[in-house]
Amino acid sequence: MLVAFSVAPSGTGRADGSVHDAVAAAVRIVRDSGLPNRTDSMFTTIEGEWDEVFDVIKRATEAVGHYGSRVSLVIKADIRPGYVDEIDGKVERLERELAGDSYTDD
Repeated sequence: MLVAFSVAPSGTGRADGSVHDAVAAAVRIVRDSGLPNRTDSMFTTIEGEWDEVFDVIKRATEAVGHYGSRVSLVIKADIRPGYVDEIDGKVERLERELAGDSYTDD
């Protein structure tokens, strides 16, 4: 399964509203998990089995909780049994399609 999530604190007391330190704490947990992952400007995507993925998300959320009085968590999951390496596979199929090399299995 692929899970994209975004976690951020609120009530940090920071005048500039920056949450980069809290987000870094969450991403560090994801990267230390050893599961395939990718972080962009809005979400971190992680790939693995249900229990291991959600354990990592739980620990990342708990880490962010140390930076504010509340935590916002957004989760989107792609659950497709029997498929692995979709963190790269989905993007590769998209790029092939954009290049004009039609691909039928999404």
